[in-house]
Amino acid sequence: MLETNPNSRLEAFCDGVFAIALTLLIIDIKIPSTEEINSTAEFWLALKHILPPVSAFILSFIIILITWVNHHNALKLGNKSSDSFIYANGFLLFTVVFMPFPTSLLGEYILTDHAAPAVILYESTMALQALGWILIVNAALKNNLGKSEKAILQIRKNGQFAYFAFALYALCAILAIWFPLSIAIITTISWIFWLIHGINIKQEEMY
Repeated sequence: MLETNPNSRLEAFCDGVFAIALTLLIIDIKIPSTEEINSTAEFWLALKHILPPVSAFILSFIIILITWVNHHNALKLGNKSSDSFIYANGFLLFTVVFMPFPTSLLGEYILTDHAAPAVILYESTMALQALGWILIVNAALKNNLGKSEKAILQIRKNGQFAYFAFALYALCAILAIWFPLSIAIITTISWIFWLIHGINIKQEEMY
């Protein structure tokens, strides 16, 4: 059978990486062995103590999920690939797989007096992910991978958003030195925008 989508193998590989990254997020979510649970009340208190890591897990799950949706829709804008495009995808996947580590730190330290390093690392990872999108867009435009003029226009828009995201999260990483909790909240709100952006990409797909 002829392969109708030249990017099908790349997309299948990327989907597998995204699935693994989503799974790894949950590994560190557990009640610490140091917690003493001798009653139902203490059990509820122990569950309350893991609310920050659970919240960080939910945020990062949503981030990776939206990234996967946007990545899936972005691949639909092209009808071929190139070496630079594949390597750019690899860099983006690196940032996705790395996400569980800063997520774990964020969940553990976000409500402490020394949350800044965790938030800085988290925001820096988001900035690197935006850089991955920039590399993907540049590779797609340089190698003329868009399937149509309309698709190329959408790829250019994706590039503009990627540069905006890089500037946003780089700035957030700096501001997190002084305002870690506020920056974490801003990051959460920003992903509502990326969800809307992913929906818009879907509407621009050309089949």
